Amino acid sequence: MPQRWTTPSSLGLWIALTGSAVLADPLDEPHLNIIPRTEAEAARIASVTALATSFDEAQPFEVKSAGAATVRATMNANAFSQPSANITFEDELTFKVGNGLFRKLWVSSPSSTLASDGLGPLYNARSCQRCHLKDGRGHPPEGPDDNAISMFLRVSIPSDYSAMAEEIEGYIATLPEPTYGTQMQDFSLAGHPAEYRLQIEYEEMEVPLSGGEVASLRMPTYTAADLGYGPLHPEAMLSPRVAPQMIGLGLLEAVPAADILALADPDDADGDGISGRLNIVWSVEYDQPMLGRFGLKAGSPTVREQSAGAFAGDIGISSPLLPAPWGECTEAQSKCRSAPHGDGDDRGFEIDSEGLDLVTFYSRNLGVPARRDVDDPQVLRGKEVFYTTGCTSCHLPTFVTHRLEDQPEQSFQLIWPYTDMLLHDMGPGLADNRPEARATGSEWRTPPLWGIGLTEQVSGHTHFLHDGRARSLLEAILWHGGEAQSQRDAVVDMSPEDREALIRFLESL
Repeated sequence: MPQRWTTPSSLGLWIALTGSAVLADPLDEPHLNIIPRTEAEAARIASVTALATSFDEAQPFEVKSAGAATVRATMNANAFSQPSANITFEDELTFKVGNGLFRKLWVSSPSSTLASDGLGPLYNARSCQRCHLKDGRGHPPEGPDDNAISMFLRVSIPSDYSAMAEEIEGYIATLPEPTYGTQMQDFSLAGHPAEYRLQIEYEEMEVPLSGGEVASLRMPTYTAADLGYGPLHPEAMLSPRVAPQMIGLGLLEAVPAADILALADPDDADGDGISGRLNIVWSVEYDQPMLGRFGLKAGSPTVREQSAGAFAGDIGISSPLLPAPWGECTEAQSKCRSAPHGDGDDRGFEIDSEGLDLVTFYSRNLGVPARRDVDDPQVLRGKEVFYTTGCTSCHLPTFVTHRLEDQPEQSFQLIWPYTDMLLHDMGPGLADNRPEARATGSEWRTPPLWGIGLTEQVSGHTHFLHDGRARSLLEAILWHGGEAQSQRDAVVDMSPEDREALIRFLESL
C-alpha cells in the first residue's frame, strides 16, 4: 500500500510519495522543467513581492500584470485573445493553430470531416470558444430566450469511501451521480434526450450601506428541470459553474508550489481569521497526487488536465488522458455509450495528444492585458483601501514564477494575479454544499483578479462569482462571508468615497 500524502498544519507541505519515505520537498512538479532558484534570487524575489506600504504612487512594474508576457490593453472585445507578448514568431504560429482547435466546432459521428467528429452525444457546447467566448467569463441565462451555454451544473453524491481518501489526507469521498455522472449536459445529438434544462429563480435582498446607500443582491435557486433520464439520486449535490476567463493560466501554472504552500494556514496560526488551505488532487496524467491549481475549487493540477476534462465533460471528446469516447455518459445511458463515436480512425482519440498539446499551449499563452490608470489618485486610494481592509490576505498581489527550461513565456516573471490559489471558506451564502477533492462545500479557490475590469468590454456583461449571481463588483464583494466576513463588513461601513475608490481600483486591474 503506498503511503498517504498528508498535509500537516505547519506551513509548507510534507508529502509521502509512493514507495518512498516522507519527502520534504513541495517542489515536486512533474509538469514543469524547473531551473532551481539561487539564494540571491530568492532574496530578490522576497523584496519585490513584499506588500506595498506606501500608496502615493504606483509600484515599479505594477503596470505589467504578467511581466514580459503582458499585452497591450486593447479597447475591443479581443483584449483577452492575444498571445503572450514575449512569444516567439514561430510559437505564435503554434498559438494560432491551438486557437483554431479551441474555436473548432465539433460534429457528430460518423462524418466525412474525420478530424472534427466525435461530438457528444451529450454535451454543453460544440467548441471551447462557445463557453469561453472571446476567452472571457461566462454568464447565467439572462432571460427566458437565453440559454445556459456558458454555465452548467456539477453533480455528485456523498460516499462513505473513496480510494483517493486512502492516498490523500482530508480527501472528501464522493461518487458520480449514478445516472448523470459528474456534470450535467443540456444539449444532445438527435435521438438522444438532453440531460436537463437549467432553471434559475432569483430572490432580491437589500443590503444597507453607509452614507444612506442601498445595494441589492440576488439569491439564486437552481433546479435541474426537464430531466431526460429519470430522477436524480435523492442525495444529489448540484454545483452551478460559469466558465471562467482564460488569461494568464500558464503563468499561474508556473508559480512555485512552495510559494503557494507557504501561504497555507489551515489552523489560522497567525490569528488573522484567514485559513487558506491546499487542495490536493489526483493527477490522471502523472498518476500521483498534485497541488490543485485550476477550476473554481482548484480541482485540476495542470492546464493540460483541465483542458482534457473540458473536452470530455463539455463537448464529449476523448483524449489520451480521458479516453472514453462517450465523454460523460454513464452506464445508465447505454444508448449514448453505444452510439457512433469519432475514435475509430488513425487519431485513436477524438482529439489526439498533438491536438491536446496545441490547445494547452494556446491556453497557457493567452496574454494578460496591462493595467490601466495605475497613477490615478482615485485608483491609488482604492488600492490603499484594498490593502488596509485586508483583501490582500487572500487576493495576494504578486508572485515570481519558476525559471523554466522550455517555457520562456512563463519563465521567471513578476506577475500580479491577485490570488493565493488557496481554498477559503466563503460562508453559507456562497456555499454550493458540494465537496471536490479536499475542498468542502463552502470552500472556493481565490479567483485571480487580473483583467477583471475588462469583463464588460470582453464578455458584454458584469456577472461575477462562481455562478454569475453578482451583477457588479460591489455585489461580488457583498457576497463574501466566512473568512472574508470582516472585509465585507468593512466595505459596508466605509465611506461611499472609499467604496467608489475601491471599485475604481478593481476596474483598473
